[in-house]
Amino acid sequence: MTKHSLGWIGMGRMGYPMAERLLKAGHSVAIWNRTRAKAEPLAKKGGQIVDHPSELSGKDIVFTMVSTGKDLEQVYFGENGLVATSSGPRPKILVDCSSIGVEQSEAIRARLKQLGCEFISSPVSGNGKCVKAGKLSTVVSGPKAAFDEVEPYLKTIAASGVSYVGEGELSRICKIAHNVFLGVVIQNLAEITILAQKAGVPRHAFLDFMNASVLGSTFTKYKSNALVNLDWTTTFTPALLRKDLDLGLKAARDLDVAMPVTAATREALQSHFGAATLKPDPAAHLEKDFAALLETVALAAGLKLAPENVPMPTGLETEG
Repeated sequence: MTKHSLGWIGMGRMGYPMAERLLKAGHSVAIWNRTRAKAEPLAKKGGQIVDHPSELSGKDIVFTMVSTGKDLEQVYFGENGLVATSSGPRPKILVDCSSIGVEQSEAIRARLKQLGCEFISSPVSGNGKCVKAGKLSTVVSGPKAAFDEVEPYLKTIAASGVSYVGEGELSRICKIAHNVFLGVVIQNLAEITILAQKAGVPRHAFLDFMNASVLGSTFTKYKSNALVNLDWTTTFTPALLRKDLDLGLKAARDLDVAMPVTAATREALQSHFGAATLKPDPAAHLEKDFAALLETVALAAGLKLAPENVPMPTGLETEG
């Protein structure tokens, strides 16, 4: 079924189910991950596990899903990197689905262009459960001809939607804007949920109402179970959210855009880091999901939270 030979780098909470979707769709995928054991289960589903990123250099298209821009530079240009050698084959197109800064992405794009490789920026919206449920989406920028080649594979990975927004790093700006909105929404959702609870409304009843209203969304629905039952299983950390809010505010300053709501949200989120020092293990608390900031809002309101033990539908039932 595969028109191109495919490679994949990164088997974290997102990368694993994303690569798995390509394999389930019948594509042949060669995979590298820093910790090989995390990739090995995909060998049973047809994945070819390699020992170094450089072993993917002969593939037509290589996808990456890593944590930071520095990680991306390392797997591309570092020792045994994907395009580290001065000669030999190189992938025609590199597709990065990670969330990295605009300036880092620009620098990487320039280096790849000198090596004859096209670079597609394709950051995604959603978490691992969204991937499995077919509700991941992605925003894409880069050369249009290269996008046209990778679009069918992106539609397999991000079944909810693939939005091409233009050349260069425009998708990075869109992802930063997306995560700014994420921060504003979760902060305000926590505030109004605590407001309702302090007035006497159970969290599950209030969120059931919100989710059924015109303001309900995929996000409010799949976060409701966490907010009701205090399940802070990590999908996205407060530190990563803070980083994205800072990136958004930097972009706003650079482009002369006033973003007072974002600035207020950034400072509200900072209080979560201060509140963490009151926990027995502050570092572990800050590794929990960003929705745990509900506890910080409750603390400021003089409330001590307990799980309501009412299962809430998430809307993220896995496909197939």
